[in-house]
Amino acid sequence: MTLDDFLHQESEWLKGTGPRSNIVMSSRTRLARNLEGLPYSHWADKKQLETILDSVRGAMDSVSFLKGSMFFRMKDLSDIDKVFLVERHLMSPEHTRSGEYKALIVDPKEIVSIMVNEEDHLRIQVLQSGFNIKETWRIIDEIDTALSKKLSFAYSPKWGYLTACPTNVGTGLRGSIMLHLPALVFTAQIERVLGATAKLGLNIRGFYGEGTEASGNLFQISNQVSMGRTEDDIIDNLERIIDQIVSREDSSRNTLISKNKEALTDRIWRAYGTLKSAHIITSRETVALLSAIRLGVDLGVFKDLNREMVTELFISTQPAHLQKLSGKILTAEERDVKRADLIREKLK
Repeated sequence: MTLDDFLHQESEWLKGTGPRSNIVMSSRTRLARNLEGLPYSHWADKKQLETILDSVRGAMDSVSFLKGSMFFRMKDLSDIDKVFLVERHLMSPEHTRSGEYKALIVDPKEIVSIMVNEEDHLRIQVLQSGFNIKETWRIIDEIDTALSKKLSFAYSPKWGYLTACPTNVGTGLRGSIMLHLPALVFTAQIERVLGATAKLGLNIRGFYGEGTEASGNLFQISNQVSMGRTEDDIIDNLERIIDQIVSREDSSRNTLISKNKEALTDRIWRAYGTLKSAHIITSRETVALLSAIRLGVDLGVFKDLNREMVTELFISTQPAHLQKLSGKILTAEERDVKRADLIREKLK
């Protein structure tokens, strides 16, 4: 299997299946781990960074979830390939920079990915479609246990797992949920809901995580602190708060249908009409319009569209995906034309 094969398969988090998948696009857990006796990635020298790469690669075979996984050295990937992996939510934008001693491990189903020598020696990630945060924790806990039998992780009896960033010290666990909240946005409740969420100790970020703005009514919500609580407590707390937000979104959708059905339906069909007829369209506009289409699918406005196809368009219309589909580098204008062509083809 090669990187190009990902173009022809759906990412795990894009399947549009799983509990509450009409509102929860994906669930993710991430563990930060560092090898004992070696400096953090930003302070390690070339020989130490290479040692980390070799150690992690040698431990891969001990993990059943990583059987058949690919190991990519960042230095061997083109700039487009790196952005392509970011667009598929398999690694962070930070991991694309200064990549000589960085690597990425990805399993064939795109459920598990491991960044090597990002901020920490290992950033282990598990993705699932829908509201499946406990399942992601179960999988990542099994992976962590298997790796710990081959690798000695930096750990303090007082502080827990030691990490480059103090906010990750302790469990090293970050759980996050990708939510589609158009009704809360349309009814001007989103600021109040997100404000209350932040006061409960959770972070709110955009489509691609840290440092990105929300677009297309998509929000990533994650725990802020990983120390002082057990992993189960962190997951339970996140699940409880997300469940409340999902209920608010669900209630707002019902209110829109009962009180503003014509206006809502008009907004959805206008978005569909624009996407189906446009011959040039930007990425940002596409995401906003696809949000309305996805809501229309969830509310039963469209009978011949499915959530999986619409959700997949969120990713396939991104810049690196368009260029890999075209097999060449495209200018911004060429991408806007290619994007419109792709959307019209899918919606016809």
